Amino acid sequence: MEAPAEPQAAADGEPGTGSGETPAGPGAADPDEAGYEAPGGGPDSELRSAAAEDEPTEPEPAAAAESGRAGDGGPEAEPRAAAEPEVGESPAEPVAEAEAADPAKPALSEAAAELAAQRIERERIARRKAEREAPVDAGAKLSGKAADLLAAVRAVESGAKPPSGYFDEAPAPRRPAAPAPQPRTPVAPAAPAAVAPGAVEEVRAVLTRGGAPEALAAEAAAALGEGAAETLAENPWRLLSVAAVRPTQADGFARALLGPEAGPGDERRTGALVGWLLAQAALKGHTALEAPVLRSALAQYAVPDPAEALEAAIAEGAVLVFQEPLGQQGAEPAEGDAGEEEPVRILVGLEGAAMAEESLADGLARLANTFDAPADWEKAAGAAPSPSAAELIRTVAGHGLTAHIGGEAARAEPFALLAAAGELGLRTCLAAHAPGGPDSVTVAGLLSGAEGPGRDADGQFALDLLVVLDAPQLDVETAAALVESVPDGARLVLSGDPGVLGSAGAGRVFADVLAARACPQVVSRTPDPGPIGELVSGVGIGELNQVDAPGKEVVIVPVRDAAEAVHRTVQLVAESVPRAFGIPADSVQVITPGHGGSAGTRALNAALKERLNPGPGRFGGFDPGDRVVHVPSPGRAEPARVVSADAQGLHLDRAGVRVVVPKEQVESRVRHGWAVTAHQAVGARWPAVVVVLPGDAAQALSREWVYTAFGRAQRHLSVVHGVDQALPHAVAEVLPKPRTTRLTGLLKALVASAAQQPE
Repeated sequence: MEAPAEPQAAADGEPGTGSGETPAGPGAADPDEAGYEAPGGGPDSELRSAAAEDEPTEPEPAAAAESGRAGDGGPEAEPRAAAEPEVGESPAEPVAEAEAADPAKPALSEAAAELAAQRIERERIARRKAEREAPVDAGAKLSGKAADLLAAVRAVESGAKPPSGYFDEAPAPRRPAAPAPQPRTPVAPAAPAAVAPGAVEEVRAVLTRGGAPEALAAEAAAALGEGAAETLAENPWRLLSVAAVRPTQADGFARALLGPEAGPGDERRTGALVGWLLAQAALKGHTALEAPVLRSALAQYAVPDPAEALEAAIAEGAVLVFQEPLGQQGAEPAEGDAGEEEPVRILVGLEGAAMAEESLADGLARLANTFDAPADWEKAAGAAPSPSAAELIRTVAGHGLTAHIGGEAARAEPFALLAAAGELGLRTCLAAHAPGGPDSVTVAGLLSGAEGPGRDADGQFALDLLVVLDAPQLDVETAAALVESVPDGARLVLSGDPGVLGSAGAGRVFADVLAARACPQVVSRTPDPGPIGELVSGVGIGELNQVDAPGKEVVIVPVRDAAEAVHRTVQLVAESVPRAFGIPADSVQVITPGHGGSAGTRALNAALKERLNPGPGRFGGFDPGDRVVHVPSPGRAEPARVVSADAQGLHLDRAGVRVVVPKEQVESRVRHGWAVTAHQAVGARWPAVVVVLPGDAAQALSREWVYTAFGRAQRHLSVVHGVDQALPHAVAEVLPKPRTTRLTGLLKALVASAAQQPE
C-alpha cells in the first residue's frame, strides 16, 4: 500500500486544523454526591472495556453512537473523561413498526390472534421506549445537585460524554439448548399511555423538592405514566427510568426526598437498580444476563445483599428468570449420569427482549418446519450467474428458511435468486438495512408499510419469498416483527456477512441462527474482487496484509496527530481523490471511530462543510446543499441532502424522496453526513472511502470495526493512519465483545422437538 503525493498543507486557515473537539466531561458527579457507590470509580470500573463505545441513537444523541444508538445506527467510541459509571445515550434499537392486526376482526384463528396480540404488545413496548427517549427540554438556571444532574444529562445527550461501559466483559454466552417455550395467552390491546394535562406540572413539583432539574419533568411523566408524581415521590429511584440519569444522581435525589430513610439496601432502590442494569446491558447487545454477573454489578453499587435484591425483583415480576441446561443439546448422557439433574445456568432479562426472542424462535421454527411446497428450480439454477448463486437457488427451492453467508460481492446472489423466483411467478421482496435502490426496500419501510408489497387481510406480507440483506443488523425486536409477518408456506432468506459490526439493538440474531444450525446454510464462494477485496478478506481472518495496488486502489496516509488527520482528510476528499480517480467529492465518504474528539465526526464534518459547502448554518446549523444523516427512528441512519427550511421544518432530499423534519426534531434527528461512524455506514457502499484513524481512537478499534469500515469502499480506499501498531493489533487480536442471548438455545430446543415428532 503506497502513499500518494499530496499537496502541502495550506498556510493559514485550512479547515480542520485545531478545530476539533476534545473529550469533555461535564456533569461528572461531585464526590460528595456519589451516592452509595463503592470507591474506585463505580461498578463499571471493572466491567468497562478499554475501548468504551459511544452509543448512537440520535444524531447529536438525545440518546446513542457506534454500537448502535438511535441516531447513528451504531455506537462509536469516544475517549472517556472519567472512570465513573455513566448512563449512555439511549440504545439504537430499531423500532419495529409492524401494523397490528385489528383485534375486533371476526373469525380470527388462534394463530392469527396470537400474532395480533404479539404485535400489539410489541408496539406498546416500542411506544414506551420512544417516550423514554424523548428529547429533554431546556432547563432553568440551576445550581448544586440540580445543576450537576442537568449538566450530566445534557453532556450525554449532546455526545460530549461517552456511554456507559456496563457488561462489556460479560461472560461469553454458552449455547445450550433451552426448553421449548410454553404457549402464551394473547394479551388484550394496550391503550396508549397518555400524559394528563397537569401530570407534568405535578412531576415538576416533585423534582423541585428533590433538587432535580425541572427539565426532566416531561420525560419522567411520559416514562412513568399515570400517577407519575406519586410514583416518583414514593420511589425516587424510579427517576432511573429517564434516559441519561445515573444511579449516583438518583441516590442524591432520593436522599433529598426521603432523608435518612434512603439507605443503600432499600428495596425500592435495589429494584430500580436491577431494571436499570439490565437496560444498560441491552445497550451493549445483551438480551439477558447471567445471575452472577447481575449480582456482582449490584454489589458494586453497594447493595448489601445482592442475591436477596435480585430474588425480590424476580418475585415482583420486574424481571424474568430463565434456566438453560448446560449440557449440549442432543448429546447422549454419559454412563452413570442417568437420573442426575442436568446443570443449568440462570439468566435474568427484561420482558420486552424475552418476549421478542421467544416469538422470533417460534416464527423461525414455524418457517423451517412447516414448509411443504418444494419446487423444481433446476432450470433456473442452471442459468444462474455463478455456482454459489445456483446453490442458493437450489437450497431455497426446497426450504422455508435459509441462511446465506457472504461478503459484498455475494450480494449479487440473492438478486439472482429473486430473478429466478420472479420468472416462476412468485411474489418476491428484497429488504436491506439501508436504502439500496429501486430493486430493494428497507426493513423499516417494509415493517411500517411505507415500502414493499403491503399486507394481506391477516396482517402478513403479501409475498412468497422474502430475502433480508444485512441480516447481522437485525436486533431481536425488529427480527421478531419481521418473521411474525411472513406467512406460512413462504420462504425467508437471511443473508449477510458475519464479519461486520453487529446490530445496534439487543441480540445477535444472524449469529444465533447460524450457531443453532436451525436451517440450511449456503456459504458463498464468490470472493470480493481487487486489492480492496483482498485487503478486507485478510482482515476478516485476522491478517492486515500489504496488498498490491498498482492503480492506487488502497492508499495509506500517515499522520502525526489529530489536527493533521483532519487536514489531510479534507485534502483527500476535496482534491486528491477527485483529481486522481475522477470521483466527485460528493461520492467520497469519510468514516471515523467516534463522534467526539479532535478527529471525530463533529470535527471532520465542520472542516468538510467549511471547505465543500460553506455557509452560516441558518437552518439550525444547516444550509442548502449540506450532506446530512437523517435518523427517522432509533438505529436508522439515512443519507440525505438539505434542500430548504420553512415553518414546517427542514426539507431534505433522501434518494429522490422529499422528507420534512419538524423544527423541534432537527437538532436530535439530523447531523452532517460527510463523515459518519462505521455503524452508520453498515449496509452502504461508496465509490471512494476515507477511513480516519486518529491516535485517540486506538482503543476503539476492533477486527469487526476495521472490516466494516474498509469494506465500504468500491473503487478506492484511503486510510488516514495515526494509530501506529494499534491497527494490526486490533485486526489480529481484538475480537467482538460477546453478547449474552437465548435465541440459539431456544432454536435448538425447537429443532430437537420437531425432530422427535412422528411424521
